[in-house]
Parts: sequence; C-alpha cells; structure tokens
Amino acid sequence: MLPFFRPSERKSSAASVATFHPTGRPAWTPRDLAALTRQSYIRNAIAHRCVRLLAQSAATIPLTVTVAHRPQEAHPLAALLARPNPAQDRCALLETLYGHLQIAGNAYLEAVSAPGDPAAPPRELHVLRPDRMRVIPGKGGWPEGYEYRVGSRAHRFAQDDTAPPILHLKTFHPLDDHYGLSPLEAAAVPVDIHNAASRWNKALLDNAARPSGAMVYDAPDGMGLSDVQFARIREQLESRHQGAPNAGRPIILEGGLDWKPMSFSPLEMEFLKAKDSAAREIALAFGIPPMLLGLPGDATYANYAEANRAFHTQTVLPMVRKTTSALTHWLAPRFGEGVAIEAQSPQEEQ
Repeated sequence: MLPFFRPSERKSSAASVATFHPTGRPAWTPRDLAALTRQSYIRNAIAHRCVRLLAQSAATIPLTVTVAHRPQEAHPLAALLARPNPAQDRCALLETLYGHLQIAGNAYLEAVSAPGDPAAPPRELHVLRPDRMRVIPGKGGWPEGYEYRVGSRAHRFAQDDTAPPILHLKTFHPLDDHYGLSPLEAAAVPVDIHNAASRWNKALLDNAARPSGAMVYDAPDGMGLSDVQFARIREQLESRHQGAPNAGRPIILEGGLDWKPMSFSPLEMEFLKAKDSAAREIALAFGIPPMLLGLPGDATYANYAEANRAFHTQTVLPMVRKTTSALTHWLAPRFGEGVAIEAQSPQEEQ
C-alpha cells in the first residue's frame, strides 16, 4: 500500500443534495485592437460618438504654415496639407489620423517622396492602419523601422535619420516602450457594462417590454403538469406571447393555471442606472463633457457653450497641437529652415 493512501469513504444520507452556484465571473472584451474596435467603436453608440466627435472637431481646426513665425498662404507644405493625396483632402486625412489615435492609441502617417530622393519634399501623405503596423526595434531599443503587413505581403520602412518615411503618433503608455494606450482601452470596462445593459434592455423588449412572470398551477388533486402539458404551455407562451409584436395580447389560461407577473426588483432598477453611469465614464475617458453627448445626470457646466469651450481647450487643442508639433518636426526640415505648422482654434479668434 502506498504511504499516506487512504481508501475512499462512502457516506449515506437521507437528505437530498443541494448545489449552490455562485455568480460567474464577468466576461470582459479581450484587450486587442480588433475586439475593442468591434465591441466599442462599431457596436457602442457612446464610444462611437466620442471618437467621431473628437476626430471631426480636431480635423476641422485650421492649420497654418509659417516661416519665421509669419503665415504663408502660398507654400509647398501648405499645398501638401490641403491635398495630401488624390483620394483625400486635409480634413479627411486628419480625421482618419485622429480616429486611429483614439481607437488604437497609435497613428501612422507615410510620406511618399520622389524615387531615389527620400530627403526631398514629399509628394503625398497617407494614413496607414495601426493594426497592420509593427514596430521593429533596433539595438538601442529605438525603432529602426516599421513593418506594414497586408495579408501575406509585408513592406518594411527603414527609418532614415534625415527623412524618416513614417511618422508614429502615440498616446502615453507607462508600460510600453513602442505603442500607446488608447482612450478606448481605458474605457473598455464601462463599454462592456454599457453593452451588457443594452443587451438586457433588448431582451426585455423582446419579451413584450415587461419583466417575466410565473405560471402557477394549482392542481386540485395535487398532481403536477405532465411533460406533454408543460411542453405545450411553453410552446404557446413563446409563439403567441413573446416579442414586441405580441405585446398586450391576453393570455388564455385553462383550469388551475394562474399568471403571476413579476415587477422590477431594486437590483434591476440599479442595473438600469448603471448604464447611464457607464456612459459618463466612457465620455470621461475621452475627455468629453457628458453634456455634449446628451447624457443625463451631468450638471458640471452651466450651459452647453461652456461645456463645448472646455472640450476644445482641454481635449481637442492639446491633441491638435501635439500633432502639429510632430508634423513640424517630421516634415519641416524637408521644406527649408524656419518652417512650422501651427494650429489655431476658431474660439481663440473671437
């Protein structure tokens, strides 16, 4: 016999065995770009509106090319920004760039120059998808290149010190050396809560827009329903009384059957409030006053104009000025000394 081995014991009991199943763990959206994009930007109205509002507001801010701090109306860089490529104008290009920055935390811009002369002023600018781009770190840890993969084809961009072809914009990430942390990832938990509340409301509407009830059978002889009777009643309830088209249809009950409707519990009422709270947390992650999204329960700002002003000065302008600073550092040396790209908010002109 093996040491410490004990034969199994058998115990008998007249009482029935009851099992207790605690609440399962919450199912969170995976923290990869494809899953976050599907669950947040594509399927969540609040997150979608936050990204669109930020990207569109930032893209419409006028950009000015200056030489020695003097605005230049006719300048090659200004012409490039006005028509960066044959398929996009400035607003379309920047809206895509800012959208990637909010969704992925990373945005990539490619400068296409004349063949054989990468240091020459670029002819076109193109936004590249961040989910297809990979940073190639060098020996010192800094990126020495980027790999852009579409299907089985991959193209490598070598980052030249004088004229790098790729501009990598990223948000701050304290735990990653090469990639940024998107507001969408920071808002992933409230997005999941908001989506779950929306699915719960949809299920409620599919069940005649009311809480479920209980069918009580009071048999005079003490016998329960047979399997055939139970299946028939369930089929009738699902086919004739479930769903929005059957809302309000009366239930015809046979002898001994009684319908007991159930009202909302306090826990269910708090669950509905959690959806509004999650929506405000999503707006907070993007730096957007909830008032601008039409969310209830926000009284931080006295009026809509004040909230819109705070949104532009605290969220939109810092992002645009960070982008114009990066564009100046990346593009200006190819257009001469003292060239810069500056942004000015329309509200500052008033």
